[in-house]
Amino acid sequence: MVSTDAVRNVVGIIGNVISFGLFLSPLPTFIKIWRKKAVEQFSPIPYVATLLNCMLWVFYGLPIVHPNSILVVTINGTGIVLEGAYLTIFFLYAPKDLRLKVLKFLAGELAFMAVVVSVVLTVGHTHEKRTMMVGILCVIFGTCMYASPLTVMKMVVVTKSVKYMPFWLSLVSFLNGVCWTAYALLKFDIFITLPNGLGALLGFLQLVLYGCYCRSTPTFEQQNEEKKKRQEVEMA
Repeated sequence: MVSTDAVRNVVGIIGNVISFGLFLSPLPTFIKIWRKKAVEQFSPIPYVATLLNCMLWVFYGLPIVHPNSILVVTINGTGIVLEGAYLTIFFLYAPKDLRLKVLKFLAGELAFMAVVVSVVLTVGHTHEKRTMMVGILCVIFGTCMYASPLTVMKMVVVTKSVKYMPFWLSLVSFLNGVCWTAYALLKFDIFITLPNGLGALLGFLQLVLYGCYCRSTPTFEQQNEEKKKRQEVEMA
């Protein structure tokens, strides 16, 4: 008879693999920045926000806060490393004013985490209290992270085009939410369930929107054809 813990570990390992894929999704952007030696119009905010989210989840998964959550620590620890690498590349090729902005954000995050750690370890004298204190913060920031595609979903509805909502990213986001929700429900953890349940729902809605509007989105060849026609009109 397979134990619940064994099944949960397997689901958590699958969740680690899927989440790792999500963390790698910005890689083409940073390869582009590295090749062009310029950040152009890219914003550092998503990566700064993801870094803070990962730091909170790593703290949540530590034995001093929420024991038996090593799989939460491993993937979010990996996330910290990857987001740190992305921000390093961004910092190297950003103009001076943007560099200062990134440094201010990072300093603010480190100060915030220092306060959180100090307060939790001072006030929370039991695992239950520490879990609740850090878990609430994880739910808030995790929900904000998962809610970020709402603007893209609105754009899809308004433009009736899925150009800026890649199918594979939507699919992986959905699978990631489902996997971590299942992980949380096998040994009920409300703080992992809430943000990831929302993530699964939003991922599913993205897939529905993709199904509704993918046919109305011009293909790459059609876009090139339209571009050529516009150029011919301008030259005439």
